Amino acid sequence: MVETLVGRADFEKEIKKSRFLAMALPVETEEAAMAFIRDVSYPDATHNCWAWKIGSRYRSDDAGEPGGTAGRPILQVIEAQGLDKVVVVVTRWFGGVKLGAGGLVRAYGGTAAECLRLAERVEVIERTRLKFHCSFSDLALVGSRLPALDAVVESEEFDATGAAYVVAVPVQQVEDVTHRLADMTSGRIMATEKED
Repeated sequence: MVETLVGRADFEKEIKKSRFLAMALPVETEEAAMAFIRDVSYPDATHNCWAWKIGSRYRSDDAGEPGGTAGRPILQVIEAQGLDKVVVVVTRWFGGVKLGAGGLVRAYGGTAAECLRLAERVEVIERTRLKFHCSFSDLALVGSRLPALDAVVESEEFDATGAAYVVAVPVQQVEDVTHRLADMTSGRIMATEKED
């Protein structure tokens, strides 16, 4: 089971006089991850190290710490905890005691791990997009039933005869949702998978 976070999570700890602050957020896109990194990075901090993972895409940055001692350990924690669609920033304010490479790996990885361990999580449900047209006569019925089908409305565009819908449904339920839409409208709605 793959999970993501429900919302933002923060965790702070002191390690040998250095202050470490981990901040994590669920994200859907690389742009959202990079925006969060920009928004929460402290200009007065010694380092703002980060990592994100969205599906098969991922990135990390040591932000001036020795190579492989900050960004990569944060990314490894995200993967080890079975998380996806997550960005984590760990900010460090240097306290005067050098930690060494192993100490940095433990500090950054450990702070990120504790932040993610304490965060509320939710299962990531892989979805497929369906498109269909709904006449005005079926609009109220279909609109009231979509939530029960676990169909998330991505777009609803009205025209002269009704509305064109794009909905995201769990992959395992595509066939069921397609049949139910057809059944409830006596075959007037024929939903098909939308090509990206």
